[in-house]
Amino acid sequence: MAKQSRRGGDGSVDGRVRHILATLERRGTKRNREGMARYAIIAPKAFGVSVATIRDIGKQTGRSHELAEALWKTGWYEARMLAPFVDEPARVTPAQMDRWARDFDNWAICDALCFHLFDRTPHAWRKIEQWSGRRGEFVKRAAFALLASVALHDRTTPNAPFLGALPLIERAAVDDRNFVKKGVSWALRGIGRRNPQLNAAAIAVARRLAAASEPSARWIGKDALRELTTAPVGRKGIAAS
Repeated sequence: MAKQSRRGGDGSVDGRVRHILATLERRGTKRNREGMARYAIIAPKAFGVSVATIRDIGKQTGRSHELAEALWKTGWYEARMLAPFVDEPARVTPAQMDRWARDFDNWAICDALCFHLFDRTPHAWRKIEQWSGRRGEFVKRAAFALLASVALHDRTTPNAPFLGALPLIERAAVDDRNFVKKGVSWALRGIGRRNPQLNAAAIAVARRLAAASEPSARWIGKDALRELTTAPVGRKGIAAS
């Protein structure tokens, strides 16, 4: 009989994946699957496991780049949501980021990868620029979810790259797809919350957008202005919407 690893399975990557999938299946509920649908989280393969439970499983699982890749390849929503809590940021490659981004099929997967993994890699800024010009809805959203995540988590980068990203926001603001425009607004708000200089620059962009002829640009501008002109600059929590 194969020896059981203390982290589940027989200790091999395949064994651990089987153990994790079995755990996720046990923890899944119809109520959670129905809740996903209410929040427009569409996934062809889902057990219905809460994000809090997925995070707990991630803590118990530990870090493993190979395991994260294997979890992603299963195609299960919860396994892919677990991947950013398992992967090792220093080992993530640009090719992997592109490959996974092409698989994004809902906003929750997109945001989880950007917020919990991709923003911690050295490739984040390059992907923000590249993905901002992509056509696919969730890859394009990923550019701005990643920009918002970097704005929140990176406390060492100077203002220049964030100022340089504002034209990307203005160009994308005319995209009226729901998940893109909400990602663009999130990024603009995130930049504007870093410090007074970036706040002023982001407000200037938001005001131009609020006066634009395109409905999506006006929505983004007004959405950002509501927060950037009232909330304290530098507050850590920047919620997605």
